[in-house]
Amino acid sequence: MLHVRDLVMRLASGGRPLTILDGVTLAVQAGEVCAITGPSGSGKSTLLGLIAGLDRPSAGSIQVAGVEITRLGEDELARFRRRTLGYVFQSFHLIPTLTAAENVAVTLEIAGRADALGRARTLLEEVGLADRAHHYPVQLSGGEQQRVAIARAVALDPPLLLADEPTGNLDSSTGDQIIELLLRWKYRHGSTLVLVTHDEALARHAGRIVRLRDGRVLNGHHGRAG
Repeated sequence: MLHVRDLVMRLASGGRPLTILDGVTLAVQAGEVCAITGPSGSGKSTLLGLIAGLDRPSAGSIQVAGVEITRLGEDELARFRRRTLGYVFQSFHLIPTLTAAENVAVTLEIAGRADALGRARTLLEEVGLADRAHHYPVQLSGGEQQRVAIARAVALDPPLLLADEPTGNLDSSTGDQIIELLLRWKYRHGSTLVLVTHDEALARHAGRIVRLRDGRVLNGHHGRAG
């Protein structure tokens, strides 16, 4: 499902190049749950953003579902992302002027799906928010906002779901519920889940844990899930 080879990411910092990722190689099989962990500044979120095609690497290649995304033009990449990837952000990234249902429906409308609002309400019901569909983000708790964000991310049934610190802004009890929700969706749909976290307890839910430090992979070993 995912093959990252010799990935390098450098940014200019004060006139000098700053290396964020340094020769990262990683493979994730279809249906796997993989957690990417490491201390702050280790390059976790940068790596996930590159896998999602949100940024371009300085060197190396990223293959997702057999497609070399580093070679795609912007329009091709946008189409590929819509078809293949779901992305859950730490800070939810909901549109404040839209209701929960409308936030989810936007993704479906862009993809040209019929009855986007009806499908959005069904998705909200699946994440336990049937009675909150007409509420705006400001009227929702952090956990509820993240549930809306998950419903939006999975709206088009992506084979690959990426989650960047999905519990980072939530208390531990709410965070556990969010992880259970992500895992339940993954197993129900047979998708692949790659999540970034600094929470070791959360990482143990993954079938494999990949540790980053200073932009390099330390190792990859097995966690609890299959």
